[in-house]
Amino acid sequence: RREMVKFLKPGKVVICVRGRQAGHKAVIVKTYDEGTEERPYGHCIVAGVEKYPLKVRKSMPNNKISKRSRVIPFVKVVNYNHLMPTRYGLDVDLKNIVTPDAVRDPSKRAKCGRKVRRVFQQRYNT
Repeated sequence: RREMVKFLKPGKVVICVRGRQAGHKAVIVKTYDEGTEERPYGHCIVAGVEKYPLKVRKSMPNNKISKRSRVIPFVKVVNYNHLMPTRYGLDVDLKNIVTPDAVRDPSKRAKCGRKVRRVFQQRYNT
């Protein structure tokens, strides 16, 4: 029997198709193909964009431009069935920032989200 090819790998850009972030893009940080004790199904930790930057014009003042250029991220655990993979990958390393224990604890998740925001914001500005 042939083994299925693993195409949901860390760094792969996916689109969430269910839940609050449905339609939003995310990046896979860590995968659990066989599942865990508390989640006995294939799932992964994703870091995605909750609110995308808005369009800016030259005539806008600098404070409005900086406010409209903000990226608001989310970090969550998602079932594989609720993700749609794209052909794109993101070369940003979030493995050290988004850890499994950071996703479980709400206060650590908020701190983790702020770090992810910095990384996404830096990537957007360059």
